[in-house]
Amino acid sequence: MRQVLQQPATGEISVTEVPAPRLLPGCVLVRIAASLVSAGTERASAEFASKNLAQKAKARPDLVREVINKVRRDGLLSAVSAVRNRLDQPTALGYSSAGTVIGVAEDINDIKVGDQVACAGAGYAVHAEFACVPRLLVAKVPSGSVVLDEVAFTTVGAVALHGMRIAEVKLGDTVAVIGLGLLGQLASQLLKAAGCRVLGMDIDPGRAKLAARLGADIVSTSAEEFRDLCLHWSNGRGVDSVLITAETSSSAPVNLAGEIARDRGIVTAVGTVGIDIQRKAYYEKELDFRISRSYGPGRYDTAFEQKGRDYPIGYVRWTETRNMEGFLQLLAEGKIDVKSLITHRFPVEQAHGAYELITGKAGEPSLGVLITYPDHPDDSSDLELKRPERAAGGSNAVSIGWLGAGAFATGILIPAAKQVPGVELVGVCTANGSHSKLAAEKFDFRYCTTEEEKIIDDPSVSTVAISTRHHLHAAQVLAALRAGKHVFCEKPLCLTEDELTEIARTAASAQSLLTVGFNRRFAPMAREMKKFLSAVQEPFLLNYRVNAGFIPADNWVNDPEQGGGRILGEVCHFIDFLIFLAGSQPIEVLTRSVSDTGRYSGDNVVIAIQFLNGSQGTV
Repeated sequence: MRQVLQQPATGEISVTEVPAPRLLPGCVLVRIAASLVSAGTERASAEFASKNLAQKAKARPDLVREVINKVRRDGLLSAVSAVRNRLDQPTALGYSSAGTVIGVAEDINDIKVGDQVACAGAGYAVHAEFACVPRLLVAKVPSGSVVLDEVAFTTVGAVALHGMRIAEVKLGDTVAVIGLGLLGQLASQLLKAAGCRVLGMDIDPGRAKLAARLGADIVSTSAEEFRDLCLHWSNGRGVDSVLITAETSSSAPVNLAGEIARDRGIVTAVGTVGIDIQRKAYYEKELDFRISRSYGPGRYDTAFEQKGRDYPIGYVRWTETRNMEGFLQLLAEGKIDVKSLITHRFPVEQAHGAYELITGKAGEPSLGVLITYPDHPDDSSDLELKRPERAAGGSNAVSIGWLGAGAFATGILIPAAKQVPGVELVGVCTANGSHSKLAAEKFDFRYCTTEEEKIIDDPSVSTVAISTRHHLHAAQVLAALRAGKHVFCEKPLCLTEDELTEIARTAASAQSLLTVGFNRRFAPMAREMKKFLSAVQEPFLLNYRVNAGFIPADNWVNDPEQGGGRILGEVCHFIDFLIFLAGSQPIEVLTRSVSDTGRYSGDNVVIAIQFLNGSQGTV
């Protein structure tokens, strides 16, 4: 399939052939008809990517702090490697699209193949011919005459709708909208549909005129005139609420809002604006300043968005999903005019033109910019990059198929494998087609894919290397062993005792090798230590202290379902190292954890191990 990607180092936009996504649990697979290019968010992303490193550092001091912390924690070389990997990884653009469902996971029963849907979410509703989207980031289109070009506006419509809810607008309120770009136009129409009087302001006369045509009660292109209009239309009291939907680093819109709002009014920043607030107006009127976060409750919550755990409607009436559904209902009822907002359409092969337009390079005005896709795109989940070749080692060569190409795999494991004589890198699989292709091109794999079965069933693959997220390891190890492949699995081998029992049973009857990526025992210093201790004929007292710093509680490694926590995911390394030094198996384990405020996610522990030969170990 074709997908629009951006190079983080240069900002260059490309339309690239990548493997189509596979259907994942909890998701729907959608053939995209149209996606909306965000003139605000995506323009800012493109402008940031086009900056040099010094300019990027100045614009994003938070990222600089991340790099400094990584240097302190992991060293300069590791930090440099991480930055380079980040800059090498193309960014998937887009977060608002629409299409037709072509696949539904078994655990979803309220959406079926053939349904038309709106899709949301950066990383999911991307500019591509196909998208695999979690259930709660999808909203079904009501029956009616809504065309998918218009449905593609749903995510931005939900952003405007959530901004209204944060502002607590009510029937009969007088509401000012500052900034009449795409977001402001949608907000103005939604406010009119909610029974509000709408006063709009934008420095662009064309946008102001359009807002008036679409229902705004009064519009202005001058801040001074707008102050007077707001006072006049509110009988001198000031407006009840102000929605700031502008996109600017200036704080002028926020301070203008303070002047036009009534006593104890609500000012809500929906767009990205400067917030250097002049205290006097806000203090004297006791104004309430709020920032609307994206498109509703559930946004940025992994349990909601990725795991499909909806909030009870009795407690959270309007989640991001229900905001999308609400916008679609208004669209189907004809209460929102989206067609008038569409100024440009680009077929996907000409998508770079859309970014020249929104960044101002094309030199013409725009508002709603769509990327459209063919009715019958290529849905292949794999992409061959070169023809098969005999490996240097002939019939004794190790031909590897790789599952997972994250930072550790591409930074450590795959480069190490590539340096081994007689190793041929055959295929690489990731859930993300663009990541899969990048790894394949970077390390000279023969092909890339998003289907792990392609790797496991490939007769030219003798060994399957697994470096996916931890919860996937057990099933992939079992599938590879049953296919007769040798298996290298990065630690941990699995997350549960039942999985371990099944793997041990399968490995015992398999004709192939299973290896786990416990690497500490193979370090040169570790081997010297083992050699030094080999003459000792009595039990050891071993102590392994780890001070690795902490990772955020919401990191996937700390997720009990995906990562299993750092004890299973990382401490297993140190347990294996003590087994190596002791030369014996554990027969008893005692452990105690240190209570904390939640910062360390339960990974401050003391583990005491007794070995069969009498040795004692502590981690």
